[in-house]
Order: sequence, then structure tokens, then C-alpha cells
Amino acid sequence: MKKFTFTLMAFVTLMVACSQETVEQAEADPIEDGEAVVAEEGNEEEEAEQQEVNEDLPNISILATGGTIAGSGSVGTNTTDYQAGDIAIEALIEAVPEMTEIANITGEQIVNIGSPDITNEHLLTLGNRINELLATDDVDGIVVTHGTDTMEETAYFLNLVVKSDKPVVLVGAMRPATAMSADGPLNLYNAVLVAGHEESVGRGTLVSFNDRIASARHVTKTDTTVVDTFVATEEGYLGRIVGGVPHYYTEITQSHTTETPFDISDLEELPQVDIIYGHQNNDPYMLDAAVENGAEGIIFAGSGNGSMSSVMQEAAMEIMEEGMPIVRASRVGNGTVSHKDDYLTADSLNPHKARILLMLALTVTDDEEEIQEYYDSY
Repeated sequence: MKKFTFTLMAFVTLMVACSQETVEQAEADPIEDGEAVVAEEGNEEEEAEQQEVNEDLPNISILATGGTIAGSGSVGTNTTDYQAGDIAIEALIEAVPEMTEIANITGEQIVNIGSPDITNEHLLTLGNRINELLATDDVDGIVVTHGTDTMEETAYFLNLVVKSDKPVVLVGAMRPATAMSADGPLNLYNAVLVAGHEESVGRGTLVSFNDRIASARHVTKTDTTVVDTFVATEEGYLGRIVGGVPHYYTEITQSHTTETPFDISDLEELPQVDIIYGHQNNDPYMLDAAVENGAEGIIFAGSGNGSMSSVMQEAAMEIMEEGMPIVRASRVGNGTVSHKDDYLTADSLNPHKARILLMLALTVTDDEEEIQEYYDSY
């Protein structure tokens, strides 16, 4: 394969000129068909070229879901006003030809949207597709391109449902592909490095961003716009990428992937779990609204150590007496919520990750002792 390097302008031009047909197909509701949209090559010559496999390199499949990494704006200096999920997977791959020097790359377009639009149905489709690919000998690792706003939720979901020790790495960008100094290309290259590295095996789902490697269990988005937004504030990163080589320094102690009881292969939907935010002058009508609208579990994002007002506690107790699990988490951002009488607690999970775990827990059991054990373990 001919090696060449893209200039920034060539990269931007390629991004904007990508195949709109593939994008429209991905946006046409692929979930109803239960199938991923496979990225198409432009012509037979390119197809044959992509099929050339270097047996000395790992086989990495990139599954694209959209987000800023696939976003485009009108001018290069615009980093906040752009269309997320506007660029197809084949254009993302072609824009980083250096990836072919470190892995055999294939790509699929699962969906092409901003991550706030990711639904439970998308999560199930993505998780099942990853398990299908990793069950074969043809795939050594997975990279998922994803919007940053809800990346940590998808990453933690995959950390609980992927049934393989092979690496799964999520990656995105804080600047759209058309921006000056876009961070997507190098982030994508590094994610492929991580997914193909032997020391990434058995570490659960990872997030590779801005030269750092983090566990899906611990990482969170901490800033609205800066490129150094993903941080594992208390537990720390697992490693970093230095000179084109992943270096690992710490281990993940929580159980994950093959060690969890969560099997999504036959699930058509996930239980509805809602998050209620705690604040001064809290009125319990939001709890009542969640129950009335079909919630099967509730995460309470309390102040401090998962604190509730006396009014909210009274309402929550009534709901729990009827069999509804309520998990106390914290809106603070750091720390472990201590165990409290009669309540489930989220350990150190933030409220949106606590929601992911409760949804999956309810597919297995409604026993509160078992559910609490899941929070303590995963």
C-alpha cells in the first residue's frame, strides 16, 4: 500500500467530502433492522487494497457512532458550532493512513449521531456487535469512535457486557474534524495503538484520549470544551502513550467484562432507570413523576455523601416499600457514597454510570442485596 501523509487542509477537505450516502444510511434508523451499517469502499481497487492483510499486525475493527470526531463546521477556527456525526467511517479511516502501519483496519458505521442521542437500543446493538466480532479469530481488538458527552456511559456499559478479554477502546474528539488543530486524527491513531497492544488485554473497556489511557469504570468528562477533558480524578489513569507506545502503570481492581453476569444477547430492551437530582427546596414530585412514567429504578444524585432532604427521604421510603430500588449517588463528582440503612448506594460511581449498572442489574435480579453487591464489585 502506498504510504503518504495528509496535510491539515487535505484532511479537512476529505472529511467534508465524505460519502453522504453512507451517513444517510446510518441515520435512517439502523437499530430497527438490528444490523450495523458496513462502510463501503469507493471502488474495487480500494476494496482490494483494504483486504490486503499483514499477518504481523493486529486486526482492529473500528465501529463508528458519530460524535465530534466525525463532526464538521463551516470554518477551521470554529470549535463549538458544528454538526456532530457528519462524516462517515471510511473518511475517518482514510484521513489517518498511518494506522495501516500499525494494524489491519476494517470499519463499520453503527450509527452517525451526537452522543446525547445515544439510546438504550443503540447500546444493545453496539454491545452485541462487539461481542459478535470479538468471538471470531479475525478480530484482535475493537475501537469505538463516539461523542464525548456520553462516552463514559457507553464505555461503562461495554465494560459490563463485553464477553471477551480482547481490548475494547473508546475514542473521540473535542474539536470537529474541520477545526484547526483537530484532535481526532491522533486520538484515533492512538486508540488503534492501544487496541492492538498486548498489554491492553484483560483490562476491561478503555478510553484513550489526549495521550492517556483510562478505565471505563473511573474516567469522566470534566470540562465542556478543552481537549484534556477526560480525567480519572481519584483513581488515576491506567497508563499513557509515549513516543507511539502505550505504557501501563496501574491495574483496575473492579470486576468487568467476562467476570460479570450481564448477558445482553437476548435482550430487546433495558429497564427504564431515571436520575433525580438533589438540591435545596427539593420537592418529591420528580420521584412521583418517574414512577408514573414507567421507571423501574431510580438513581438519586444527592448532595455531599448522597444526602437527601427529610421530605425526599419520606417520599423515597414510600416508593421503596412498593419494591422500587432507589440508589443514592453523589452529585459532587468525587468520593464514595457510604452504605446507608435501607438504601442502595453507588459506591464511587457517578449518577449516570450508576444508572447504567442498575439497568443491567435489573435484567438479572430484583434482590437488593445482590444489586448492592454489584455496586460494590463493578
